[in-house]
Amino acid sequence: MTTVKTNSNIDKLNEQSGKDWLKGLLHSGNVEVTFNKINGDKRVMTCTLKEDVIPMPVASDEEINRNRAPNENICVVWDINANGWRSFRWDKVTEVLHD
Repeated sequence: MTTVKTNSNIDKLNEQSGKDWLKGLLHSGNVEVTFNKINGDKRVMTCTLKEDVIPMPVASDEEINRNRAPNENICVVWDINANGWRSFRWDKVTEVLHD
């Protein structure tokens, strides 16, 4: 795995280019994301958005999100170890490890 820690990509996660960079990694495979939770705890999560790993949705995105606006401050991912959907705040990411 390649470690990316407090570099220009991490610093840019509040910008669209940084978000696109990390989303690209997530769509291509497993990524270990370290971030600080809202309560201050450090969390390390192995996650992905790779289509052949995440479960098939039971409803369309429009049906699921019809009553709420998207939150641009968070990234929703599939947690490999918890086998469920989780999220993290872009501005709380401290480290990214990827292949």
